Amino acid sequence: MREPREGWVAVSIREELLADAPSSVGDMLRRRVEATPGRAAFMYPDGADGPNTWTTLTWKESGDIVDQLAGGLLARGLGHEDRVAICSNTRVEWIFLDLAIAVAAGATTTVYPNTGADDVHYILADSGSKILVVEDSKQLAKVIDDPQLTEQIHTIVVLDSTGVTLSDRVLAYQQLLDLGAEYNAEHPEALTGAIASTGPDTLSTLIYTSGTTGRPKGVRLNHISWIYEGVATRWLDLIEEDALQYLWLPLSHVFGKALIACQLSYGFASAVDGRIDHIVQGLGEVHPSFMCGAPRIFEKVRGAVLTGNTGLKAKIARWAFSVGYDTIDDRLAGREVKGLLAAKYKIADKLVFSKLKEKLGGQMRFMISGSAKLSPQVQKWFYAAGILIVEGYGSTETSAIAGVDLPADPHLGTVGKPLPGVEARIADDGELLLRGPIVSPGYHNLPEQTAEAFVDGWYHTGDIAEILPTGQIRITDRKRDLFKTSGGKYVAPQKVEGAIQANIPYIAQSIAVGDGRKYVSALVVLDPALLQKWADKRGIEGSYAELSQRPEIRESIQKWMDRANSKLERWETVKKFTILDHELTVENAGVTANMKIRRSIVAEKYDDLVEAMYPQED
Repeated sequence: MREPREGWVAVSIREELLADAPSSVGDMLRRRVEATPGRAAFMYPDGADGPNTWTTLTWKESGDIVDQLAGGLLARGLGHEDRVAICSNTRVEWIFLDLAIAVAAGATTTVYPNTGADDVHYILADSGSKILVVEDSKQLAKVIDDPQLTEQIHTIVVLDSTGVTLSDRVLAYQQLLDLGAEYNAEHPEALTGAIASTGPDTLSTLIYTSGTTGRPKGVRLNHISWIYEGVATRWLDLIEEDALQYLWLPLSHVFGKALIACQLSYGFASAVDGRIDHIVQGLGEVHPSFMCGAPRIFEKVRGAVLTGNTGLKAKIARWAFSVGYDTIDDRLAGREVKGLLAAKYKIADKLVFSKLKEKLGGQMRFMISGSAKLSPQVQKWFYAAGILIVEGYGSTETSAIAGVDLPADPHLGTVGKPLPGVEARIADDGELLLRGPIVSPGYHNLPEQTAEAFVDGWYHTGDIAEILPTGQIRITDRKRDLFKTSGGKYVAPQKVEGAIQANIPYIAQSIAVGDGRKYVSALVVLDPALLQKWADKRGIEGSYAELSQRPEIRESIQKWMDRANSKLERWETVKKFTILDHELTVENAGVTANMKIRRSIVAEKYDDLVEAMYPQED
């Protein structure tokens, strides 16, 4: 990382970074293809249930595919800033189409594939999307008979057209490619002209927030957002150019989109496979050097290890991690671990840590956690094993990456410093405010909400934070989620939930409650796979609903809860908990499309269960 000259301010850094920056995402792609045409850009699997065969494409080959798709979009009448919606799981075609939309001077609307039909209708109608890309017949069924969308959306492209009836309106992915090849041959300057018509302030993307408090809001992000994410992270030397990323994150989420911008800037390669249940298999097949993920992925890995070892293996693992924890301070300070401790750590690595590293592909240099707060316990557990997870911070309104902890100088428990050229300050009430090129110009069709969230260029993040003397930012909680007990103590629910999920591997979801109450309680959901594993070991049969309510399970969870409570202040400890007999899903409105818990809806829906945990209160 290069250090700014003394006396520089954020605006000065900003001006230098943008001095020779690309003018648009299409320009970013053109420059990358010209700079490294023969270097590997993307890998994608054949999609088999067994071992995968991975195909590698160079930047030149990828650029050619993007150009064909862009030509196809122009052939179908795409105009300047016309919206093209993509409703698909993460796959390489998603990336190619998103880049093609940029090259053709359109704007991408992102739609989570697990979004219900009603919200899909709302997003497509609100965005005014004219072309729609769907993954398969399942996604097509959500829109094909919608009369309003039939009039609005003139073209639907299906990535996997198996079982789909094609027509003048409904095209297969290959048909769009063929159309583009013909169009580009007949209009050889069209793509160059389209790229030239876009600039930093041209609309690039409409990303709809997850809707934790109501209807999703469309966040407008211009080309400058992705340009700046690319040049600012590159300035930090965060990732090596020869790196291989394992990309599984939803590209409908702003974090996934930002990673595409970073890849264009750095030129590293990505192995792309959005099948979450194939992550471990994929890591072993491609051996990536870094991966980004949400905290739940890292919690699941830790939970599997904690519950997977028994007997002697469990004792060895506990010893190894105790040794690993003893090395943390020295390693964070850059001091060599010496003497007996070094010898013990080498043995721990051979017996335990090396096996965990192999599960991650054996070549992982670091991982980045984002989209929610990572539990400090989970982060330290991985670091004890010699696996670095750093945290990044941002939101849809800040183009995902507003700050990131640097792998070369990690500060565990923080999200690092703001990106160069991005300003941060703490408001009087503790809220983190951000300003800079990555900040959205506002919400689509929502002037009042825009005026409330964006004030004098500062975005009000809604997060409570502190800026440490070193410049690193530590996020403590969501401003709107804080609640106050009847004893006058404020409780940060994310801290409580983080302690629960870091210390109880069987729990997949947790919601801390207690506003105005004498004490904190929690609703919890068990991890179905680990619950089934527990039952199989004991020869117990039953459905999730039946197993989750067994008294033996409750007794076991209570023991783990006692451990979680030991990590909390007295007024934060969970006095009572209720195990739900089902998961919180998009379908039952418990979580958003990107799996964030909808607190207000959950609290209202399960009010009777919450009341039952406070029998002495009025």
